Amino acid sequence: MSDPACQLYLISPLDVGGDFAHRLDRALDAGAGIATAFQFRVKDVDQHEAARLAGPLQEICAARDVAFIVNDDIALARRLQADGVHLGQSDGTPKEAREALGREAQIGVTCHASKHLAMEAGEAGADYVAFGSFFPSATKPSEHRPDPDILEWWSALFELPCVAIGGIAPHNCSPLIAAGADFLAVSGAVWSDDEVLIIKDFADKIAAA
Repeated sequence: MSDPACQLYLISPLDVGGDFAHRLDRALDAGAGIATAFQFRVKDVDQHEAARLAGPLQEICAARDVAFIVNDDIALARRLQADGVHLGQSDGTPKEAREALGREAQIGVTCHASKHLAMEAGEAGADYVAFGSFFPSATKPSEHRPDPDILEWWSALFELPCVAIGGIAPHNCSPLIAAGADFLAVSGAVWSDDEVLIIKDFADKIAAA
């Protein structure tokens, strides 16, 4: 994951059926060059159904050279031959993910508001660390509320990319970009509205930062 100073990391809603593939297609078209990663996040479905749902979305991402990352599930990421996996604190270690997915896999770790967890993740071989939730989020409620200066601290000391997550929308993202977020992980703000307009709004904020 690299390029403009800050990029968008789209996270799927839990319901990726229906017309979601079409919406993802539109969002990635609108975010060409800025939306460079997509996280597949579904809950309470078996691996076979998850693989069925992932197929068309993975094709859309591959056609645009957008990294397809699986949330929380190393085994599913391996089955899909995904570009990587995003791990919560109880979803396995970067070492386990690396052994299962190979050297080229992108492995991210949720570090909440903890500098210590982020340093541990980096030492364990993560490719990026995620801090949040910076704002209240209906997608994934969290009691952790880091200050944007954790992004500034991380960026000043480490080359590993950092991702800001949690309740991020065009109206509140500018301080996170200014603090050094390499990626803004966004979900509800995009999928609860017109995805094309919201992606373009994010792009404007990134360009203005």
